[in-house]
Amino acid sequence: MAETTPSPPSRSERPRSDTHAGRISVAPRAETAGDRSEPPGRVRILVVRGEGAAVEVDGPDGLRSALADPATLAWIDLERPTRAQVAEMAAILGLHPLVAENVDEQVQRAKIELVEDVAHLVLFVLAYAGEVHTMEVDFVLGERFLLTSHDPWDPTSAPLLRVGVEQYLGRGPDSLLYALADWIVDGYFPVLDRLADEIDQLQDDVVERASRWTLERLFVLKRELIAVRRATSPAREIFNQLTNRDLSLIRPDHVVYFRDVYDHLIRVTDELDNYRELVSGTLDVYLSTVNNNLSLIMKRLTGVTVILAGIGAVAGLFGMSEAGAAFAGGEAAGFWMVTVGTVATAAIVALVLRRIDWI
Repeated sequence: MAETTPSPPSRSERPRSDTHAGRISVAPRAETAGDRSEPPGRVRILVVRGEGAAVEVDGPDGLRSALADPATLAWIDLERPTRAQVAEMAAILGLHPLVAENVDEQVQRAKIELVEDVAHLVLFVLAYAGEVHTMEVDFVLGERFLLTSHDPWDPTSAPLLRVGVEQYLGRGPDSLLYALADWIVDGYFPVLDRLADEIDQLQDDVVERASRWTLERLFVLKRELIAVRRATSPAREIFNQLTNRDLSLIRPDHVVYFRDVYDHLIRVTDELDNYRELVSGTLDVYLSTVNNNLSLIMKRLTGVTVILAGIGAVAGLFGMSEAGAAFAGGEAAGFWMVTVGTVATAAIVALVLRRIDWI
């Protein structure tokens, strides 16, 4: 997510969303994977043994000890991790080097990849703060663990986890994946609502006071809708595979939950298609309004030309040499009759053009 063009208009003056996006601090990821060597990221490890409560363990050594028990399930949450941290966790969990590399890069598209006995999923969190921002979240689902990697974002704020992480992690890492994915997808709808408000406002502006600023905002909104579609549309295929393929990582009785998320994504893509059509229609209305205004100006200029051309034609026949005699009172009555007739004819033409709304 160059030409030297004017900066697109920012809509940051509009009220900021207080739903879902308010819990996210989203900033463009300026650094690359190779640059993330300075400050270490936050690593949070929660484990569940049997039907017990979720317990936070300390560091890689604690994770190794916990996973030594076959009955232990773990959630490893990495916030802006360094390459070394990703590599260390990958080594403990036995991840394929390609999976570790993709998690570290943080420049993926929404996708699902099955590598050996784990599944790597990429989803995007959407936030609205005057403009739409996206944030990549990587999930690595294993038989006994779920690893998440992201920029600053609090996954424990997911509504389904308010009853306790153990309620979902204890039923399997796939259940915890559902709780987080459902929250991410549900967060798309408040963003779409804000975009719908933007479209409604632009439609009013186009009809009432079309301007270049309105046109720029239309193009900015159109680009944002494309970015949102790029972030969300591939997610349909992710959950289509999770619900229609026989994956050992997803318990059969949990498939119905992922199918519910899939249904929500269908609604998201349908609304995005509608919004894109509305923006395209609004752009057409803008262009029609500009053309109508241009036609109105041309009609008025034509009306003025008709009036002045008639006067100029008659005046040209007499020439400026008659002006001196007219001011001296030496012109015959015929001169004044032609002059009055010319002015009267111009007035009649002006009234006719006014009646047909040309001037």
